[in-house]
Amino acid sequence: MSDAGEGRGPVDLRGGLVRLRPASAADAGRFAAILADPGVAGWWGSYDLDRVMSELIAPTDGTATFAVEVDRQVIGLIQCWEETDPDYRHAGIDVALDPAWHGRGLGADAVRTLARHCFDDLGHHRVVIDPAAHNERAIRCYERVGFRPVGIMRRYERGRDGTWHDGLLMDLVPEELTAGRAPV
Repeated sequence: MSDAGEGRGPVDLRGGLVRLRPASAADAGRFAAILADPGVAGWWGSYDLDRVMSELIAPTDGTATFAVEVDRQVIGLIQCWEETDPDYRHAGIDVALDPAWHGRGLGADAVRTLARHCFDDLGHHRVVIDPAAHNERAIRCYERVGFRPVGIMRRYERGRDGTWHDGLLMDLVPEELTAGRAPV
């Protein structure tokens, strides 16, 4: 995913409450700490610094990773990937916030900001997200942004305990994107 401008990667994105900036190697330690928190690791699995570097900081599959910041403090990460087949073109989002920052509308603002970028700047007509079917907090967050459930994907993802659990496919189209809070 890149913005207009030859050789330029993703740019900073501003939401009402958060700033999304392209992730860098300097974020690896903070991302690893966030992903190691039990409140996040239960959904994301195990990440050591090597995995953070290869999958989040320098992915080779076209995924763009952003640091989520509030007052210049990294509080999480958010990713966007694109399906580029013209008959199925759409974008997908994944997000993880430090649980100390939950309950303040920051996750919804980050997701809304990246979804708006996918629609307005990247030209997508649809964005998907796929939380665990039992991750009620995440599902409520995504619903506040305007995502709607599409259906249950049975035995979709392997949990940390090695068992398979269901995922909920949710999608969003531009006219359903909620406005959210005004910029501060």
